[in-house]
Amino acid sequence: MEIRNKANRIRLFTFKTPQMRAFHFSWFAFHICFFGWFGIAPLMAVVRDDLGLTKTQIGNTIIASVAITVVVRLLIGVLCDRIGPRRAYTWLLCLGSLPVMSIGLASSFETFFLARLAIGAIGASFVITQYHTSMMFAPNVVGTANATSAGWGNLGGGTTQILMPLIFSGLLMLGVNEAFGWRLAMVVPGVVLFLTGIAYYLFTHDAPDGNFDELRARGELPPASGEHGMGASFKAAAGDIRVWALFVVYAACFGVELTINNIAAIYFFDNFELTLATAGMIAGLFGLMNLFARTLGGVFSDLFARQAGLKGRVRWLFIAMLCEGIALMFFSQMHVLALAIGIMLVFSLFVQMAEGATFGVVPFINKRALGAVAGIVGAGGNAGAVAAGFLFRSEALSYQQGLFYLGIAVMIAALCTLMVRFSPEVEDEEAAAYRDAASDEGGGALSLR
Repeated sequence: MEIRNKANRIRLFTFKTPQMRAFHFSWFAFHICFFGWFGIAPLMAVVRDDLGLTKTQIGNTIIASVAITVVVRLLIGVLCDRIGPRRAYTWLLCLGSLPVMSIGLASSFETFFLARLAIGAIGASFVITQYHTSMMFAPNVVGTANATSAGWGNLGGGTTQILMPLIFSGLLMLGVNEAFGWRLAMVVPGVVLFLTGIAYYLFTHDAPDGNFDELRARGELPPASGEHGMGASFKAAAGDIRVWALFVVYAACFGVELTINNIAAIYFFDNFELTLATAGMIAGLFGLMNLFARTLGGVFSDLFARQAGLKGRVRWLFIAMLCEGIALMFFSQMHVLALAIGIMLVFSLFVQMAEGATFGVVPFINKRALGAVAGIVGAGGNAGAVAAGFLFRSEALSYQQGLFYLGIAVMIAALCTLMVRFSPEVEDEEAAAYRDAASDEGGGALSLR
């Protein structure tokens, strides 16, 4: 059954409708999850000295922070199909706050590694965000809705790079030493995570007409069993080659962004001899591009769909991926700070537009297994970050060399978009749904009202 009464416009300053409450709570929850997930990254220079970590050990903790998310994203997608995004997000936020606050108890590489591994679970929040907005918005704006909610969530990677060094510096001014300061600073995102989880449960719904249990009781949604159960949903998604093509594509865009979030501050700190706060500010610019860049990826996906249907969405995804790879290769060769910052922003623009373009395609792969599809593709982002992490843990390979090889890999991954195709029947059906939604929007798809 189709979810009814999806919104065909995005009214940014409206909180009265369940669609817009889900939109705002989902991006904010993902933003806070990013804050907790990468809160330690801009403080790694201090942690490195305090715990005596080697480059290889730092690389292993980076891999740990994104590795567990692969598994959790696979599970969280089918869990959304079963219990709905509202309860799934609440549990993830509240439970995820615990390792974020307790990472300060780490006293060795092993305990720090385990803490980063546990924290990585909250990265699955992305899948719930995309699932929830896909439930709430019509085909003519779903690309923009998905991209904007995820982009404003990813913005947490930028604000984290800026705010955590400031929180740390503020604690030092109060007389706290460095060894205790980075530990105490991580309590802040943990508390906010827990409070956000409670608010998500109280103020959102799973779908425009109510929560999943209510819809099932009214016969408006199939029961989460049999052909609509978690196993069947995952099997349907996993058996579709297009899902795995998008898995690789997302590995080469979101996986790259996660990698940059983890290494950017220490990269600028070591290579350009900057202070920790300055390096964090520059690294934060990469994430701050999410304020609009990922949204642009979704907007262009919807515009390409207006002209060429689902083929247009796929075509735009290929273009964004190709440009991302080229920009990353140029960034890796920059040795002048001003040029490095400029090219980094260009690269950031395309990597985030590619992410938005990917989830402009995902909602149309298999609507009956949307959670499983979103989970597998979302897991690809973290699988890509794990793979990229091995480039940056070797003592024999510089960060510049690792970034160059990563750019080549992105360009190769762009070719996987050629495997994403739709039947003529699906193309016609979605084109008709797009026209119907667009004809009812009564104005622009994105509104400030």
